[in-house]
This record gives sequence, C-alpha cells and structure tokens, in this order.
Amino acid sequence: MKFYKYLYVGDTVKDPAKMKRKLKLHAGVGGYVISIAAGDDQLEIYKAAYLKQKYYRYHPPIIVGIAANYDEAVDIVVQITKECLYATGECNLKEYLKGKAKGILK
Repeated sequence: MKFYKYLYVGDTVKDPAKMKRKLKLHAGVGGYVISIAAGDDQLEIYKAAYLKQKYYRYHPPIIVGIAANYDEAVDIVVQITKECLYATGECNLKEYLKGKAKGILK
C-alpha cells in the first residue's frame, strides 16, 4: 500500500497506525479508505476489506484517507474538497493533493 504524506484520518478511527499496518499486510481490517482514482474521477471510497484482493497487491492505490465508516469517509472527501476550493479556487482534487505533498500548497 502507498499512503499519502498528509494522511486524512477520521475522528472515530481508534488506532490509525494499526489500521495502516493491517492495510500494508493485506490483513482483514474494518473501515473505509479514500484513494486517488485511477481514471478520470477524482477520489474513490473503498471498503477496506476490498484491498485484500490479489489485484491490489500488484496495483496498490494511493490512500489519502482512512475512516471508520462510510459517512465519515464522505465527510473527509468533503473536507478535502473544501480545502482544495479555498486554496486553488477549483476542485481539481488530484492536482491539489499532489501539490500539497510536494509542498507547493498548504
């Protein structure tokens, strides 16, 4: 698994380090992850258990957020969108997250 430098963590996630470790090991973990979409979409929300599939061992997504439940994952996407809109005036989330990781944007 690849994790975003400034990982967004939901308020109800009890142990983010444990969740990250389980995701890296492809072990069973509850909750949801927010990742950068591979196609034209901006972000995708996955149930964390889906990442146990063999496909994701060879094609790991870039995880930008982790949440305990779906509603919290949606709230994180809304938070990222608000930050992007405030910082750039646009909603190009992929470019915003890339720029933030490189230190171009705050």
